[in-house]
Amino acid sequence: MMPTVLIADDDRSIRTVLTQALGRSGYQVRTTGNAATLWRWVEDGEGDLVITDVVMPDENGLDLIPRIRRLRPDLRVVVMSAQSTLMTAVKATQRGAFEYLPKPFDLRELLAVVDRALATPTAPGDQPPPEPSDADERLPLIGRSAAMQEIYRTVARLTTTDLTVMINGESGTGKELVARALHDYGRRRGGPFVAINMAAIPRELIESELFGHERGAFTGATSRNQGRFEQASGGTLFLDEIGDMPQEAQTRLLRVLQEGEFTAVGGRQPVRANVRIIAATHRDLRAAIRQGLFREDLFYRLNVVPIRLPPLRERVEDIPLLARHFLDRARADGLPFKALDTAAIDRLRSYRWPGNVRELENLMRRMAALHAEETITGDSLERELAEATVPLDEDGGDASEPLARVMERHIRQFLTAHEEGLVGNDIYDRVIAEVERPLIQLTLLATRGNQIKAAAMLGLNRNTLRKKIRDLEVPVVRGVA
Repeated sequence: MMPTVLIADDDRSIRTVLTQALGRSGYQVRTTGNAATLWRWVEDGEGDLVITDVVMPDENGLDLIPRIRRLRPDLRVVVMSAQSTLMTAVKATQRGAFEYLPKPFDLRELLAVVDRALATPTAPGDQPPPEPSDADERLPLIGRSAAMQEIYRTVARLTTTDLTVMINGESGTGKELVARALHDYGRRRGGPFVAINMAAIPRELIESELFGHERGAFTGATSRNQGRFEQASGGTLFLDEIGDMPQEAQTRLLRVLQEGEFTAVGGRQPVRANVRIIAATHRDLRAAIRQGLFREDLFYRLNVVPIRLPPLRERVEDIPLLARHFLDRARADGLPFKALDTAAIDRLRSYRWPGNVRELENLMRRMAALHAEETITGDSLERELAEATVPLDEDGGDASEPLARVMERHIRQFLTAHEEGLVGNDIYDRVIAEVERPLIQLTLLATRGNQIKAAAMLGLNRNTLRKKIRDLEVPVVRGVA
């Protein structure tokens, strides 16, 4: 007997298209425009598969899934939604949907999902984790592009497992946001999320940072120190910029992943490693392996589930949504309301975004804080981007000069311009000031005016930073990044 597919969607055209496509594929089809009729069919024992929309006149389709699972655990549910956000994908997956498809969907993909759903045996007793609270609906990831939809679906599936994940993407694409989403909506969300940036820690301190150290383990170790593995116990450890990890630390990390336990520096008692590992890098680790810079066996231990985050230039259709989202967030943080005109949106879409989503966010916050008019125009954006533009090579990468070469060129020009002997006796202080001012100003922008964070990033005492801000007349605007 032909399987019967039950379809609930308040859009008549979608019901018609699905009825024709599924009928041609040999399925019997029953359709309705409301949740109540679908539920009555399920109660009566009808249907072999359910395809449901999320938003219907009488009930949210997501709310039906747990009821269907309790009544008929063998009945598969496929969810479709035009509300194509990460939260929709996570809720659909965690409430027990077999698959989630964003609208507009590819008909061939939907037919393949139907075939797979009816062919895959059910796994009784496989309960999803408790669903995350709706208390905070501020979305961690924004975008409706096909590339982002695939990421949403992947993240949603991974929230029901503890698999190790490797996130690859250019700087500013949101790798830590994905890592946090995997934690916040996953099985370990009750535990800590601990992040460590491998590129920001001196080589000689990495092992101590990861695994902790005992008192007296080395000069300066005056007390026992918990490492990040221990701090993240029961939760998630995010190893950012894993490609910058030195070889000796790679060997130690591999041993921990293989054996499931670690020993603090200077310690003897092994400690069980109870963490989920999420790693991230902007580097090509396969190339690093070929160059002998990264261990191949460690790569395969970490690369269990790879996620590639696309650069912003590959999802141009998300740029208007992201820009408005960042302006709304700036307004919520107390900055003035700003709107974008059509020309401004067109300019944003045509820009190459070497700094990706982070660069777009910083630009929107800067415009919200400093642009005089309520409407941001194409001309005003053009002026702002002209100052910020970084030369790009053919692949869209940063083709700017190394800092040392830039400084050498500028110093040579400076000395040439003053070869008459009018340079003065304070050239060192003047050149250092020229470097210090933008360094401090941009660091403050990155920390949204937080001087404590800026001082920590710069490696300066807070009072020293305050003095430099005053002496160099660096403007400080709170909330601007």
